[in-house]
Amino acid sequence: MNPRRHKTLLELQCELPAGELQFDSDTLQSHSGDKWFASRLPDAVALPRSTRSVATILRFAHRHNIPVTARGAGHGYVGGCVPARGGIVLSLARMNRIKEINSHDFVAVVQSGVVTQQLHDAVEKQGLYYPPDPASRAHSSIGGNIATNAGGPRCLKYGVTRDYVLGLEVALASGSVVRLGSRTHKNKTGFDLARLFVGSEGLLGVVTEATLKLLPLPPFRACLGVGFGSMKSAARAIRAVFGSGTLPSALEVADAFTLAAAQKRTGSKLLTGCRAHIIVELDGQEGSVRSELKQLEKMVRAMKPVFVQRGYGAEGCEKFWQLRREFSYALRDTGLTKLNEDITVPRGRLEDLFCFAEWLQKKHRLPVACFGHAGDGNIHVNVMVDKTQPGAPRRSEAALDDLFRQVLAWEGVITGEHGIGLAKKRWWPDAASEELRALHRVIKKAIDPKGILNPGKFV
Repeated sequence: MNPRRHKTLLELQCELPAGELQFDSDTLQSHSGDKWFASRLPDAVALPRSTRSVATILRFAHRHNIPVTARGAGHGYVGGCVPARGGIVLSLARMNRIKEINSHDFVAVVQSGVVTQQLHDAVEKQGLYYPPDPASRAHSSIGGNIATNAGGPRCLKYGVTRDYVLGLEVALASGSVVRLGSRTHKNKTGFDLARLFVGSEGLLGVVTEATLKLLPLPPFRACLGVGFGSMKSAARAIRAVFGSGTLPSALEVADAFTLAAAQKRTGSKLLTGCRAHIIVELDGQEGSVRSELKQLEKMVRAMKPVFVQRGYGAEGCEKFWQLRREFSYALRDTGLTKLNEDITVPRGRLEDLFCFAEWLQKKHRLPVACFGHAGDGNIHVNVMVDKTQPGAPRRSEAALDDLFRQVLAWEGVITGEHGIGLAKKRWWPDAASEELRALHRVIKKAIDPKGILNPGKFV
């Protein structure tokens, strides 16, 4: 800890309600990183309960040139909330109130610390629907989802977080508080500044409250789970689903390595001999959903899959998603270090991507596990590393270089929903032209002239 900075921060403690600024070692340690492999102890952790406190913290930090790193639930995968230059970690965890759910306006007004699953449950009790569903929804916060523009399986049909942000309350680096957007579902009053802050990774301001668009809750859901003997057959089935004219709410895919790990973790005999797996979910009116699912099942059965399962209603669908949620844990169970890269390719490149992943593991002698959102081309390519093997870390870096180079050559992107953070900072110059990077710097300088917000990251 910087002794001079600590002395200065004691002055801030006097300006805040009791308990909102903490210095004990356990709190500093628990706010030093996320789910990635980097961490750094901050000088203090702020746990404000109000926008007023957030503004006070930022005004003080701006005046004394102290770095501030905003933090949601800490479930990111790229080191986005690591306080790379110390200073204050500003956690929104205590600002966790659902302030309003309005079934007439179809909006929810929530503080940033609201857990995504909590919002899902609350709105669905009223027959409403908030579609964005990141895999970490039981733990991730709305503020973190906004910072990374989180997606999830349902974004195929419904879009990502930005598509549901109508308005934001944002505390700027100077400590001033602005309200952006509105609670209307259409708004063309000036620049669309609310969306500028979506996906900004805490570099432009601290989101304290969000007004989110809601939809009517679809009355019925149904799923197909299909196992295949090869990824080529699964890719053919995915093409056929889209060619049928049906738009699923979700379409997921997993490869052989992922399925072998999942079988070991779950003991599922169903996955025996299965080298690729897809989940297709439909939603809407019960009659149409059942009819469309029947047509899709007939179509995939003609491709001679290893197995086909179907499920109806929320309970029937949940068994498929429970398996899907086991994939990441199953890969961790292997004991290998999982480098989770959330690349996105144009949808027509999916089969090419899986072929490339096979080439990648042969070239670099490292297992590569792929699963994710086939519907929009956002696949989690996991390079699996045994760090006890000589040269394995170096080979993994070379594998990532090859992966990102090929994805960019296909006009894809190096991150679909996790963000740049620290993990992908090395490849930021490859992913964005000098002109584009310069534009980012101009925007950053205009909104955060002293550069105190989440310093050390990609801008």
